Amino acid sequence: MLSSLPNLLTLSRIVVIPLLLASLFLPGKLASWVPLGLFVAAGITDFLDGYFARRYRQTSKLGRFLDPVADKLLVASVLLFLVGIGRIGTWDLIPAVIILCREIMVSGLREYLAELRVGLPSSKLAKWKTTAQIFALCFLLGGPAVAEQFDAIIIGQVLLWMAGLLTVWTGYDYLRLGLQHMIEDEQ
Repeated sequence: MLSSLPNLLTLSRIVVIPLLLASLFLPGKLASWVPLGLFVAAGITDFLDGYFARRYRQTSKLGRFLDPVADKLLVASVLLFLVGIGRIGTWDLIPAVIILCREIMVSGLREYLAELRVGLPSSKLAKWKTTAQIFALCFLLGGPAVAEQFDAIIIGQVLLWMAGLLTVWTGYDYLRLGLQHMIEDEQ
């Protein structure tokens, strides 16, 4: 099932990571436009893999595993790299670390709950968190290319803080639900 279109689209998000990160070293505005384009393309594949999997009934265990892993690898690597090149500054490390910690916690929680055969579906608020996070990363990636027109980095930083706050909220919700199942399992 690895060669199904949905799984290939998911794998493309993992394959694009080194290209995206390397493109941040291109000269001039290319160092903003190319990584932004690759990141947006990866986001489109995230939508398309789910769409094609449902539309053509090509859902698989591999796909259910790979999809969130690809998303987390992409976001984590971009966040860390943006810190490394200085587009995420000292104070903005706070929401970036919160986002990374929540992703690790939710992954561990999902793994534990899978053993209990309990799913942990994504909430509407978690989708808003993801949206804020994606837009934040887009503004932070592309910001220097439009610096003469407006300060996209500031917009990215504000969105990163919004995503961080939503991350705390959704992380708490997931942890609370997970703990309920853990307590029930011990009784």
